[in-house]
Amino acid sequence: MHIDKAKVAFVFMVCGSLTVLFGIIIVFAGPMIIDGQIIKNTVIDPNNELSYTMWKDIPVPFFMSVYFFNVLNPKEVLLGEKPMVEQRGPYVYRKRCQKDNITFHPNFTVSYREYRQYFFEPSMSVGNESDVVTIPNMLVLGAAVMMEKLPFAVRMMISATFKTFKEGPFLTKTVGELMWGYDSGLVDFLNKYLPGMLPTKGKFGLFSEFNNSNTGLFNIHTGKDDISKVHKVDSWNGLTKLTNWGTPQCNMINGTAGQMWPPFMTPKTTLPFYSPDACRSMELVYQRPGVMQGIPLYRYVAPKTLFANGSDYAPNEGFCPCRQSGILNVSSCRHNSPVFISHPHFYNADPILLDFVQGLSPNEDQHGLFIDIHPSTGVPLNVSIRLQLNLFMKSVSAITETGKIADVVMPMIWFEESGYIDGPILTTFHTNLVVLPAVMEYTQYIFISLGLLTIMVALLVRKRSKKPNDSTGAINGDGLVSGPPSAKTPLLHHDMD
Repeated sequence: MHIDKAKVAFVFMVCGSLTVLFGIIIVFAGPMIIDGQIIKNTVIDPNNELSYTMWKDIPVPFFMSVYFFNVLNPKEVLLGEKPMVEQRGPYVYRKRCQKDNITFHPNFTVSYREYRQYFFEPSMSVGNESDVVTIPNMLVLGAAVMMEKLPFAVRMMISATFKTFKEGPFLTKTVGELMWGYDSGLVDFLNKYLPGMLPTKGKFGLFSEFNNSNTGLFNIHTGKDDISKVHKVDSWNGLTKLTNWGTPQCNMINGTAGQMWPPFMTPKTTLPFYSPDACRSMELVYQRPGVMQGIPLYRYVAPKTLFANGSDYAPNEGFCPCRQSGILNVSSCRHNSPVFISHPHFYNADPILLDFVQGLSPNEDQHGLFIDIHPSTGVPLNVSIRLQLNLFMKSVSAITETGKIADVVMPMIWFEESGYIDGPILTTFHTNLVVLPAVMEYTQYIFISLGLLTIMVALLVRKRSKKPNDSTGAINGDGLVSGPPSAKTPLLHHDMD
């Protein structure tokens, strides 16, 4: 059977060229296809089952670990000595978040309230909620600072009220009572005769406002009109800016609600978010790249300027009146109570704060906050937000409960909210965002290589099909040399006479 090598070469050439072309198309179209899928799955849309469910009911287990600073020498503190504290905990609570009242609007925004509940996890805790600790009494020492400029007689009446209800400068209560509330005659009295003075109407506790509560009415962008705006806050409780800080910049509501960010991040991208609990917007900055179970990530951390005072960092002037750098005065949104937030153990704060309290030892690994985020999607993979609650204490004349307390920013508790993607969600995430793009990348190179190899085979076949015939002649059946007649050889004629 005769095979036309020229036709075979042509077929191979066409197939190889098409294969190379297809590989080149994948090189350029592949990233566009992947980006298109990311955009489709990042938009807040009930039709995006996986991403919408992740946004609506965060399926990742989140935990809040609470550490108390147990005061070891309360009597000596009242005499003016330096407070000595020991860290107790962690007391770990599982946090459950669920969005409700979800309403989509024509301007490509969606509003919702997010409700949160906390459940104690004994197996993860070092101790029980029945453990007893001693911390400053915010009702007494906080109120004393708030009232120090009132007339002397009024301050005496306040002190008498404290004594009537047997409220001292320090509280010795169980962890559960301090966290979620305890019965107080003073609280009942104030709520009855001075309604609105306290943030709580029932029991008084450090986290009594948090459990079974919501973080306010958020209205955020869905990203349908512009993916770069997805998750960004449009308004909070109807406000597009705050009113409790001193400058327009500090009153801005920036970034997202702190759960997800817009996709396609670079190392120059920052992580701005609004925190209702901190009453302000905050911004994290890129630190380094990393990998979590095969998934690439960017790590973001708090800059040293986050809680810097106005003298060290001018844009923070609006958060003042300030004390040392590293502590944020949140009294303007905490009923004017002298409350400050900081990093745990005054990490990244003015070192002088450590001189006023004994028992603190800050370090980045245990006390720095971070968010590990997948840059292509803006989805956090691993989160650890660590903050400390502090009370400014001082001696106030006529309020004898304050004794001779030296001026001090006193750490009371610090807490860490943490969570990371794991299990089936991590597997799905890894498959869609790591495996499939890798398969597409390898596919394009396979097609290009296979196409080039096919073209080389085609060229080789074509070359062989064009090889010239041998011109030396051949011996015919009569034993004579047959071949083309030579121009130099005369033809022989045989006459038959």
